[in-house]
Amino acid sequence: MGSIGEEELDQMVRDYIELAESPSTTSLKSSKSTSLSHQSTYLTLQEVIGKHTDDEVEIREKISIYLKNMSTVGETRNQKKWVVMKLIMDGYESSLCKTTWDYSTFSCPKGNYEYIEVTVVDKSTNGEHKPTRLIVDMDFRSQFEVARPTRNYKELINTLPIIFVGTEEKLNKILSLLCPASKQSLKEKGLHIPPWRSATYMQSKWLSKNCKKVSFSTNNEVGMDQSEEKSSAKCCPFIF
Repeated sequence: MGSIGEEELDQMVRDYIELAESPSTTSLKSSKSTSLSHQSTYLTLQEVIGKHTDDEVEIREKISIYLKNMSTVGETRNQKKWVVMKLIMDGYESSLCKTTWDYSTFSCPKGNYEYIEVTVVDKSTNGEHKPTRLIVDMDFRSQFEVARPTRNYKELINTLPIIFVGTEEKLNKILSLLCPASKQSLKEKGLHIPPWRSATYMQSKWLSKNCKKVSFSTNNEVGMDQSEEKSSAKCCPFIF
């Protein structure tokens, strides 16, 4: 059998280059890259959620018990207020926070949200007592749901706790992972990204500067509306 001619060798090289640059090969590389990115996000999210203090665990367990016994209260529209009252009666410094954001743009319409705040005191190694602000959201996972989620995104939101108890720093880390992931999920499904799923809107829910704390008295009946206390100081930093 004769040796390969120069023209045949050139053709073989061209065929190889065309195969390497074919859509199927490019798609395979893109799919592999997406898979690696998701795996990294998933592992990081697990690590963030898996780290918790004794106070966070204790508060989450107490709230779970409160909600199981809530059938004796009746209406659920005052659920957050009722939980705040229960926390206060159990010795926690707790309040209901109502955030609002009035700036309205195409990517972030104005809105409002409610969550619970609990302040705990941590004793540092040098004996000082440092107050730590914990954000509590009893319907946390649902805040990240999107239409027709991809398998990867569904795996991420299923990792989230239904009841979130954590610091602003922890919440920020979760938002930094989930907001881009939700955007990617919608993009892959060919869906428009709604304004209420933008990173700015999601951060505004818990981290808006415009925060109003609702004060309660344990002498009043649980679930009754109490006077609202506006604070000139910001309730929590708005971090991007």
